[in-house]
Amino acid sequence: MKTFKTFIAITVMTLFAFSCKNETKAEVKTVEIASETTKTLDPNATYAKAEFTIDGMTCEIGCAKTIEKKIAKMEGVKSAKVDFDRKLAMVEYNDEKVTPTSLEETVTKVADIYKVSDMKTVEGFSAKKACAADCTKACCANKTDAEKKACAADCKKACCAEKA
Repeated sequence: MKTFKTFIAITVMTLFAFSCKNETKAEVKTVEIASETTKTLDPNATYAKAEFTIDGMTCEIGCAKTIEKKIAKMEGVKSAKVDFDRKLAMVEYNDEKVTPTSLEETVTKVADIYKVSDMKTVEGFSAKKACAADCTKACCANKTDAEKKACAADCKKACCAEKA
């Protein structure tokens, strides 16, 4: 029995000693990635603004965001925004490097189903008010009767029409 107790004691001490030395620590490496999306904008350039309709989009994240990213990556594009709900693209670009035709080509190259129409150069982007899905946060909520009527005239949502 004494031999058995000694054997158990030596086994426990050996396991304890070797288990403490085998700790592995995660190695952390910092890697710098050169960003290809960093663009330099010419401060002396003349920037034009264009708005156009994009038909054929079926979703906001897959279609609209993909088109927006493709346009934004173009050389000479300062900003790009694609509004899925209104099927509208708004682009600010250097008119020496980008043309409305090249914008249209970029959109149609993303997929054959996208069609550009109503291309126009504008001074400022159009901004429509829209009601939220729930009428408690709608554009016409918490306003005076006169403000509600003015809001309802601009807003086509049913929640604004009911509040006017």
